[in-house]
Amino acid sequence: MPPVQELLQERFQKNLQDNADIITAILGPSVDIQKREFIFCGNMDTPGQCYYMDGLADSTVVENVLKALVISAIELGAEAEEFTTADEIRTALLINASIKGCSQVEEGISAILSGDTLILIHEIDQALIVSSRGWKDRSVEEPSSENNVRGPRDGFTESIRTNTAHVRRRIRDPLLRFDAVTVGTRTKTDINIAYIQDLVKDGLVEEVKHRLAKIQVDAILESGYIEELIEDAPLSPFNTVQSTERPDKVASALLEGRVAIFTDNTPVVLIVPTLFWQFIQAPDDYYNRYWVGTFFRVVRYFALLISLMLPSIYVMLVSFHHEMIPTSLALTIASGREVVPFPVLLEAILMELAFELMREAGLRMPKPIGQAVSIVGSLIIGQAAVQAGLVSPFMVIVIAITGISSFAIPSYSSSLALRICRFPLLIASGTMGLLGFATMFFILLLHALSIRSFGESYLAPASPFYQSDQRDTILRVPMWMMDQRPEFAKDQERMGSRQMPRTPDPKEGSS
Repeated sequence: MPPVQELLQERFQKNLQDNADIITAILGPSVDIQKREFIFCGNMDTPGQCYYMDGLADSTVVENVLKALVISAIELGAEAEEFTTADEIRTALLINASIKGCSQVEEGISAILSGDTLILIHEIDQALIVSSRGWKDRSVEEPSSENNVRGPRDGFTESIRTNTAHVRRRIRDPLLRFDAVTVGTRTKTDINIAYIQDLVKDGLVEEVKHRLAKIQVDAILESGYIEELIEDAPLSPFNTVQSTERPDKVASALLEGRVAIFTDNTPVVLIVPTLFWQFIQAPDDYYNRYWVGTFFRVVRYFALLISLMLPSIYVMLVSFHHEMIPTSLALTIASGREVVPFPVLLEAILMELAFELMREAGLRMPKPIGQAVSIVGSLIIGQAAVQAGLVSPFMVIVIAITGISSFAIPSYSSSLALRICRFPLLIASGTMGLLGFATMFFILLLHALSIRSFGESYLAPASPFYQSDQRDTILRVPMWMMDQRPEFAKDQERMGSRQMPRTPDPKEGSS
């Protein structure tokens, strides 16, 4: 037999045995490949075969189709000679919209490996592909990494069609589109590109498809593979592609003119373009009243600054700028550091690494003991380190506040970027004081200003400054004032004018 790559380019023949030999040569003797033979329309001269993957295909669907081809065809008085094409069989015997004909061997093999059923009939040079995907899915539940107090409790699963259905339930717009592509020469992973046709910016969908088409890789096992291969700044610590497991987040992004990328076998959906401020926003900012949403959003911005800067500022002041610390506080810090054998910079780095180690250990350990180990371990080790004179009490407090602040950031991927940026800022502050701190901070700021996400400035609407978008950046104005979509959306109008609720006039009510 020719090589597999040549066999995939073949077309199905009229001879059933030739087709069966090609499929056997391509798929080999795998135990999960099921082959069933049948007699088409009860005619012994017209045998047929069907192929499907055990565990991926629903055997009930396969049995119903075979019953229609054999028993139902006999009851209808159909003759095998009446059918010369797969389309005639589909329209006359298989009243099922999810059945189609195919002529290429590669398309048929791909259907089998995707969970569909391939049907071959003697003297017909086309195959029938029956949609029979029926593997077990994980039940829908709230994402553990994106909890909200108020809002929907559903989350994405590993099934791409279940995930797109979650979005369809929320956006019943006929202009909502899902375009399909396949990435990965071996995994042939299904990718769906979602957008609302009249909202998305011109050229954005084409750019997404272009970047996906450029991917030449053998396997796509998770959306993180896609993220690394399409992002604008691959060497940057900042995320230029947003990821989420929440359907309401994706629906909101689509309604703002963004594009969502669904990847099969993963519950994580990618959203582009992405702006820095999106990582600080949480869905329940919009589900609660605007005063509550604004307050907690400001709290998260403070948490971001603390998580990024607090260890650096402490090391900078203690090492170089004692005069900037109040005298009583400076004496307290000095008394706590009397027995510490390490410089304050080394002490901070060791504590940061120890904290990251305990956090990673708690994350990777089994759930019943992971939280207990991370919390109890932090308390015991921190207390023991202070009593042994290895670290100062103030350093333990600073690192603890920094770690807690990093947990307040809604996006886990964004908090990882801040944790990475904290180290160069800490080293610069501990070696050059205020000059090093300011220099490294402005380097990070200039870098953030220079990167883009699918054509949009990463720090927009702050740079460049968009007046209309300031209503939902640092503050969250009332819903009746958010009448405009972001600047990059094609259609800016979001709601009608004069939506502010008003108390009815008693005189008007009585009249």
